[in-house]
Amino acid sequence: MRKILITNDDGIESDRLIRLVKVAKEFGEVWVVAPDGQRSACSHSITVHGMVDIYPFDLGVEGVKAYTCSGSPGDCVRVGSLSVMPYKPDVVLSGINRGYNSATDIQYSGTCGAAFEAAFQEYLGIAISEGFRGNHDVTDKYLRDILAEVIDKKLGFGEIWNINFPECPLEDFQGILRDRTVSVGKFYKDSYKVVETLPNGGKRYVIDGKEVREAEDGSDLRALFDNYISIGIVKNVGL
Repeated sequence: MRKILITNDDGIESDRLIRLVKVAKEFGEVWVVAPDGQRSACSHSITVHGMVDIYPFDLGVEGVKAYTCSGSPGDCVRVGSLSVMPYKPDVVLSGINRGYNSATDIQYSGTCGAAFEAAFQEYLGIAISEGFRGNHDVTDKYLRDILAEVIDKKLGFGEIWNINFPECPLEDFQGILRDRTVSVGKFYKDSYKVVETLPNGGKRYVIDGKEVREAEDGSDLRALFDNYISIGIVKNVGL
């Protein structure tokens, strides 16, 4: 039986993680080690100065052992696979993330960071994401089939499967596109705006992203803009 470790970057209480766990149970024995809170955009960071706290957690899914982690998604994979689990996982699933992890956003993604850590530990790493607005129709219909397609397909060192589901209703869904390249385009063009003036001349800024929807043909982001599931292999930046 496959040994499956699941993590995410939205935190262990994410309903999207629960949806992934329930499907993953059909593919093997599932363990969950996920952050105790929001860790989006922490990339492939790990804790090297300080401690990582692990606590049992009642996920409410029968037969699944779950734990919270005080660290990053990368920490979850490292501590989960090297110490919490009594054996190494065959595959690490990271997600389902709230928001696409495609194009240039991959470099910031804690979801992809966890999958890259899995690849570095020589497990199969699969990052799974969907749109952030809350339409799960395509994901819920096709997640099982997509997992079945890739869960036994081994990759090279430092490579991960990156899967993104469009957030369109089923009637607008166009199909599945494989071998998608990583777009150099952008979903958002970011700037920062001042939200508060602080003492001693300080200013408080928050990110202020504007949708631009720029993507080239054949890319992951173009597939999502056109209401396709995007499947691709992503290499770590050092490869």
